[in-house]
Amino acid sequence: MSIRNLDALLRPRSVAVVGASDRAGSVGGVVLRNLLRGGFAGPILPVHPQRKSVCGVLAYADVAQLPAPADLAVLCTPAATVPELVAQLGAAGTRAAVVLAAGLAAARDAAGVSLEQRMLEAARPHALRVLGPNCLGLGVPGIGLDATFANVETLPGDLAFVSQSGAVCTVALDWARGSELGFSHFVSLGDGADVDAADLLDYLATDASTRAILLYLESVAGRGLGPSERASNPARKFLSAARAAARNKPVIAIKAGRVEAGARAARTHTQALAGADDVCDAALRRAGVVRVDRIDELFDAAETLVRTRPVRGDRVAILTNGGGLGVLAVDRLVACGAQLAALSDETLAALDAALPPAWSRGNPVDIVGDAPGERYQAALRALLADRGIDVVLVIHAPTALAPTADAARAVAAVVRESKSQGRVLTSWPGRHTVEAARRILHEAGLATYDTPEDAIAALARMLAHRRTQELLMETPASAPEQVPEIGAARSVVARALADGRELLTEPEAKEVLAAFGVPVVETHIARDADEAAALAKRLGGPVALKILSPDVTHKSDVGGVALDLATPEAVVRAAHEMQARVRRLAPDARLTGFTVQPMARHPGARELIAGAGCDPVFGPFVLFGHGGTDVERIADRAVGLPPLNAPLAREIVSRTRVGKLLAGHRGRPAVDEVAVCRVLVQIAQLLADVPEVVELDVNPLVADAAGAVALDARMRVAPPPAARAGRTPDRLAIRPYPRELEEVVALRDGARVLLRPIRPEDEPAHLAMFHKLSPEDVRFRLFNMVREVQHSQMARYTQIDYDREMAFVAVVGEGAAAETFGVVRGIFDPDCVRAEFALLVRSDQKGRGLGTALMEKLLRYCRARGAKEVFGQVLPDNRDMLALAHALGFTSRFLPGEGVVEVRLAL
Repeated sequence: MSIRNLDALLRPRSVAVVGASDRAGSVGGVVLRNLLRGGFAGPILPVHPQRKSVCGVLAYADVAQLPAPADLAVLCTPAATVPELVAQLGAAGTRAAVVLAAGLAAARDAAGVSLEQRMLEAARPHALRVLGPNCLGLGVPGIGLDATFANVETLPGDLAFVSQSGAVCTVALDWARGSELGFSHFVSLGDGADVDAADLLDYLATDASTRAILLYLESVAGRGLGPSERASNPARKFLSAARAAARNKPVIAIKAGRVEAGARAARTHTQALAGADDVCDAALRRAGVVRVDRIDELFDAAETLVRTRPVRGDRVAILTNGGGLGVLAVDRLVACGAQLAALSDETLAALDAALPPAWSRGNPVDIVGDAPGERYQAALRALLADRGIDVVLVIHAPTALAPTADAARAVAAVVRESKSQGRVLTSWPGRHTVEAARRILHEAGLATYDTPEDAIAALARMLAHRRTQELLMETPASAPEQVPEIGAARSVVARALADGRELLTEPEAKEVLAAFGVPVVETHIARDADEAAALAKRLGGPVALKILSPDVTHKSDVGGVALDLATPEAVVRAAHEMQARVRRLAPDARLTGFTVQPMARHPGARELIAGAGCDPVFGPFVLFGHGGTDVERIADRAVGLPPLNAPLAREIVSRTRVGKLLAGHRGRPAVDEVAVCRVLVQIAQLLADVPEVVELDVNPLVADAAGAVALDARMRVAPPPAARAGRTPDRLAIRPYPRELEEVVALRDGARVLLRPIRPEDEPAHLAMFHKLSPEDVRFRLFNMVREVQHSQMARYTQIDYDREMAFVAVVGEGAAAETFGVVRGIFDPDCVRAEFALLVRSDQKGRGLGTALMEKLLRYCRARGAKEVFGQVLPDNRDMLALAHALGFTSRFLPGEGVVEVRLAL
């Protein structure tokens, strides 16, 4: 995450064009003419070795001749010249460059080093940021900056567009121009050797001129990692930036590459079931990004999210002058999971009074083909007054009986008077005859679409965006924390790796799962048929017999499973038959024995699958779906990224067909969904704590009203790459809860308090702490008087991205009785250079040294992260905080314009 010197790229005060030209059709000529046409107010400095002027502008022979360092340089020169030019520009004081040339990654110098690497090496000492290479350039219409070689002028607006494809950029520019859409920023990333999508998300998230961010991505985890060392996890960098941006404004993305080129070889059902696009989809959803498939959908989604408020619900009323269009809208509405609103008696009465007798008397509200503007007005007023309606879709089919523009004006007038832009979507289908009407709706601030189906698709994205934002804010229920037996699990894995095995036996896999609290069926190992029979006799009752082989992954595929064996004799007979079948169907498989399990009787239970795999970009993922022997044929599954909590696990379950059946169906009892979700959370914890696990199948996971239990398990392990270098693996795309930062400290009075990172489930205790603050302490912390903190704000306090900020809470007690006595928070800038702190100690706990302990904990953490400075703002009359800051070595200065004291500590 780095926004260092991005101001020089995106808000430059001067621009140099290296390789500027008068020649028609040349890249240097097009770029210079676009800059001049755009009306950029700062100096434009052409660089050309022979010409005194280019396009009528004074030119300079080389970079050294420039009268002053340009903030931004656009390099329109061949690839071979780029590294040396970047070095010269950086030395002269330029802090950003756009490199248009392609081929730098493939081209090598005499030492065999790529020109791209040489370019980055030249930029690094000067912290010069590079956009590209192989890009179209960038535009910031609000300041007249058009540093591209595009053939379409960019209009100013409030959408930011960031693309990894130059071709998509030109298409998007042309599309937007035709739709009269403007941009705050328009950026072509090209190869993304330095500046990448994550950097721009960080910058644009706080840019006041940008209301929504649009992305075209081919690779989510790009190579661009800023001027510092390359990040250990590019996917984590992207998701962290995307999540932060999506909390501030809509982020909408096209991610190309939904279809894999070929099937992967996999050792588990989970890895085979979860395609790369499933994992990418889950990652974007987890970050709060709205995903679309086409360029027109990208702009439709942007228009919808920018021109409407977040929808209250999914109850939709359809107002139309054509029944057929209403029916099409209903079909799409039901398919996308929304519902037709039921009209209240009051609404029906109002519509009866205003509409002709032939109206449909239901939803869709068909007001007949000759409907004039006044009829639209009356009907829309009635629908907007109905509290059972969340969204109204207004459709108008052009007819000769009523002008389309009149209907548009009528709708716009009602929306203006009722201030209901956020609740109304419009569709005026057609081409020539409806253009004026669409313009009226657009100018009124209404979202309008070519077809009713497009409007419903936009509504579906609104609903998806709402669900994603709600999930980001949902507080997990507090539950007794089960500490996993990590050491026991890792010892099982270590033994297998020491034996040269990547597949654990079924008993080993279950032992690892049990160490993390996953319920497993009792499983015993027998070396031969006689031992299996003896085990069956000891267990009593029917048993299940399974083949044990390091070479057989799916036992049922080779006849390696026998169920309901009632006697020891039946076990012996089944064992011999099983050995014969396996030798025939898998002649190369090594047979090491059998497993014997008591038959698990779960009448009416559901057979599910819970598993894990490893994606090459996003790392480990968790999968849930319909289990059993036909799992791949049914292909009912959903995936999510670890770490998980109960709400996140429940959301994964809800995206499957079988998940909808867990509540019970046609007399079949409901399943303990809490237990199912707990298994997913435990698997996610396993992935975080045992990095050697790369694939896992729990299939079937049998679930009923009594709980969930793993009947079979397969697990593949491998030494993590980072472990070979002696480092802790950093493979999760989302940083998990940093348990290693938990610490018990003694206060001045000898009392012991747990200092630990904050967790989402801390929200109730955090709110309780707020209620125990004195009014003065509330003012000291929030700089004004606040009686109550909303859930959304408290969720932001407790649901943090551990990569971007840290909050340590002081906790006394356990479980539901735990109390929060204090909290200290540090929020890092994207470069992790500076951190802003805030400290709060419960009013009745002051004077015990708690504030000192929390601050020292935060300062140690900031030093470990490599931050250079910690700062904060304190009210002048908050003498206790100022005294603590001075005792810790902070310097202070009063800021008259803000009325606060700023305290700083160099680390």
